[in-house]
Amino acid sequence: MTEKILVIGEVRDGELRNVSFEAIAAAKKMNDQAEIVGAVLGAGELEKEAQAMIQYGADRVTALKNDALKLYTADAFSQVLLKLIEKESPAGIVMGHTAAGKDLTPKIASKLETGLISDVTDIEVDGEKTIFIRPIYSGKAFEKKLITDGITFITIRPNNIPVLERDESRTGEVIHEDVEVNDLRTVIKDVIRKASEGVDLSEASVIVSGGRGVKSADGFKPLYELAEVLGGAVGASRGACDADYCDYSLQIGQTGKVVTPDLYIAVGISGAIQHLAGMSNSKVIVAINKDPEANIFNVADYGIVGDLFEIIPMLTEEIRKIKG
Repeated sequence: MTEKILVIGEVRDGELRNVSFEAIAAAKKMNDQAEIVGAVLGAGELEKEAQAMIQYGADRVTALKNDALKLYTADAFSQVLLKLIEKESPAGIVMGHTAAGKDLTPKIASKLETGLISDVTDIEVDGEKTIFIRPIYSGKAFEKKLITDGITFITIRPNNIPVLERDESRTGEVIHEDVEVNDLRTVIKDVIRKASEGVDLSEASVIVSGGRGVKSADGFKPLYELAEVLGGAVGASRGACDADYCDYSLQIGQTGKVVTPDLYIAVGISGAIQHLAGMSNSKVIVAINKDPEANIFNVADYGIVGDLFEIIPMLTEEIRKIKG
């Protein structure tokens, strides 16, 4: 019998988050001979999301629908997914290490009485062994983990496992199922988002992040312009959030979001260890700071010493010229 791996897609604002496609790629790395079974949950029509999972590598998808699944709650989602897991009996389960993933997967693992490897950043296959790599000690070291018994249950950190190439001609079975949800302890009527519109910070490939050196809320405006030109998102250090220069939803660091973009531009950020814990695994780090001794330069691939209020507008203008 062919082994199954269940990939739990995450729908937000009517769109699948990119980490859902990365989860499919992770499942393929775990076992390229396995049947990849996708799952999407929601209240309305989920055909578009299901087809997207197939185009990115899922073999078939189950769309689970109920009005209680319109907005995420651990009670409703775990109740529905546990029934699907019982039905499918997968050898592995993969989901993104997002806010929902971090909340939902431990609950499911507890009910299944199985282990969970969270925040996986890479997967290695050595013969018949599948090895999962995850950061520890705020990214200062990495550990390798191996599951020897039971379901292989993991969450993956966004922006670490490349998605498979999209094939729009790819087809697969989509099963639409109306499910029951009972005895909910929590019902969410609406969600008011404080985060600014645009690219999702946790999935952005480019992040322009500001610190206390930005000096004010107005000082963040050039950062937003640069981020827009680069097609990226704006982040911040805790110092900038504490000073009310921006909302805490932008905070990156040990007590904020952990990000791993392709390009991280740190503007006016000194490089406190708490901030480095949230971004030091970025693929390329550019630091802009007037203090040549700032700690951020110790982790940066490229450093610019100077006044950020002169450098950022010039950088934005030059990128605009290059992009035509």
